[in-house]
Amino acid sequence: MSKIGKKPITIPDSVTVSLSAEDVRVKGPKGELAVPLHPKVLVAQEGSTLVVSVKKPEDRRQKALWGTFRSLIANAVSGVQTGFEKKLEIVGVGYKAAIAGQKLTLNLGHSHPIVLDAPAGIVVKVEKNTVTVSGFDKQAVGQFASLVRSQRKPEPYKGKGVKYADEVIRRKAGKVVKAVGG
Repeated sequence: MSKIGKKPITIPDSVTVSLSAEDVRVKGPKGELAVPLHPKVLVAQEGSTLVVSVKKPEDRRQKALWGTFRSLIANAVSGVQTGFEKKLEIVGVGYKAAIAGQKLTLNLGHSHPIVLDAPAGIVVKVEKNTVTVSGFDKQAVGQFASLVRSQRKPEPYKGKGVKYADEVIRRKAGKVVKAVGG
């Protein structure tokens, strides 16, 4: 049995779930998501819970699918209910971000500003040196946050760049210059 896969998913009152053979559609106050299903994964609704299973639980590959699809469906349910959020910090002199509509403009020490369009369903906020990416689709939020971070990854000597708020940058010591005239 898959440890994660056998846990039932509780459906809150504000969320509706519709099942079909090829996907699971989840609709809530934040939006609507569809999770496509693998042919060997089965989903059943029992009251206000969803139970995910596979055709052959003893098969290693199906066990992996079991836990993966249970997590995907649970993320969809919690996403349309409460949403997801990633915070990024911009560290460096002259590094800044600005938002205009759905366009995020980053000045990160390049010769030109970087303009990124936020995908549909993603909300971007900028406060001082913090960029907040939020939305109801966990994969889309993480993907856009990763795109913003990849524009100037943090470097280990001074720590300059774009990093996640909870990320720890391991610092390296710079060159040690020996005293002249020994």
